Parts: sequence; C-alpha cells; structure tokens
Amino acid sequence: MHESSILATEAVEAVRRTPRHIRSTPIHISIRKISIIIPCYNEASTIAIILDKVADVMLTHSIEKEIIVVNDCSKDDTDLMIREYIDDNPNTPIKYFSHPHNQGKGAAIQTGLQAATGDYLIIQDADLEYDPKEYNLLLEPILSGHADIVYGSRFMGGQPHRILFFWHTLGNKLLTFISNLFTNMNLTDAHTCYKVIRTSTIKGIPLVEKRFAFDAELNAKIARIPKLRIYEVGISYYGRTFAEGKKIRLRDAVRSIYSLVKYSVFCRMRAPK
Repeated sequence: MHESSILATEAVEAVRRTPRHIRSTPIHISIRKISIIIPCYNEASTIAIILDKVADVMLTHSIEKEIIVVNDCSKDDTDLMIREYIDDNPNTPIKYFSHPHNQGKGAAIQTGLQAATGDYLIIQDADLEYDPKEYNLLLEPILSGHADIVYGSRFMGGQPHRILFFWHTLGNKLLTFISNLFTNMNLTDAHTCYKVIRTSTIKGIPLVEKRFAFDAELNAKIARIPKLRIYEVGISYYGRTFAEGKKIRLRDAVRSIYSLVKYSVFCRMRAPK
C-alpha cells in the first residue's frame, strides 16, 4: 500500500475514534437578532458609558442587536441620562422602560423579557463590571452548534479580573457550590450576570424572584429542563467596591440559598405528576 493511502486510512480511523460531539462541525446555528437586557438602578454615572459600549460592539455574522433598558425606579439621574442618551443617539434603537417603584433586578429583567424579540438574549449589568466586547466569545459555542446556553464565568480562563475582597469571592464560590449541589451542575460561576439563552426557552420558564435571587431560581429551573447543553466561557471582570456602587448584600446571598432549596426541592415535590 502506498504511503499516501496509509496516511489517509489512518486519518479516517482517527476521525471515527473521535466522539461525535467534538468532531469539527460547520456552523449551523443561525441567529438573526440578540436582545440585550440592561436592568439598572442608580447608575447615572455609568449608564451612558455602557450604552456606548453595547452600541459599539460588532456582533459576528452580522447579528442584529436589540437593546432593552429597564430603569428600576432609580433615585438619582439615571432616568435623565437614559433619555438624553436616546435623544442624542437616534440611530441607536433602544427600548426603554421605567418602573414606577423599585422592585429589584429580577423584576427589571422580567420586564425586559416581555419586550424581547431576539432569537437569543443576554443580560448586561449597567455598572461596567462586564465588558460587552466579549459577546462574541459567549456566542461562539452556540453558533458552532455545541451549546444551548452559555454562562460567562468570572473564575475561569485568562481574562483580566480585578482583585477585590477575599470574603466576597469566597461567598461567590460558596453560593456556586450550593447551587451545584442542588442542581447537579458543575458551574464555576453560578451567579454571573452574563448568560446567553434562547429567548423562547427563558420565556417558557415561570420566573417569580424579583431581586438578586433571580439567578438562583433560573439555575434551579434550567437544570430541570432535559437535554439542555450548558457551557461556560471565561470572561473578564472589572469589579467595583461598595463605595463605588456595588449593591449586593448578605441578605441577597441568604435569599439565593433559600431560593435554591425552594425551587430545587420543595417546588419539585409539590409539582403535579
């Protein structure tokens, strides 16, 4: 047998030995539009900056962006800054909603969900801790046909990560451990802001948590959907201190743990068979 024939035969055998889910496959997932939901509360100093960053991102494969901003009854000039930005940038279409009273981040996201018309959506905080330039990084596992949901992990990969509080980091990892314990997932960052998910999937999940426990509830309910392929990619994290405006507190962590138990155990036990 000629050497070229031997090499060809070996190559075919190598492909056959490669598991189907990691063989090279062409891009076959088509995304026409992605909805970007931006909940905000007292973010007057950063909201215009994050809107600029989101508007400037060029999504791969010419994916269209739908920007949805939900102001959760801010007490500062957030509303004024958003309205001025919309007036100053008429070529940047923004859907803007304002709650008449403060309800929480989860409630703001749920308001944005009702208006979302994209094929997929991503949640973007307004505080500059997460970089919109990494949207394409998050989209890649979906476009390549490997993932149905992608989480952006602050605790994996080689992206920049601001050094802040030991106890806060430990708390994040403890919450992730508890989340994984109840959901049987192996996430490294269960409460990350960045999640890319098909809009029809998340709209089909009955979400009730109004504040930061929204993430815990979503994780618990996603874990119960069969055959969903969940991936993580490492992202950068430009965290801020409480003096700089960070809002999450110990009570939010306690509510998240309560929600994990509630939606992973008790709600499942009460569900009709």
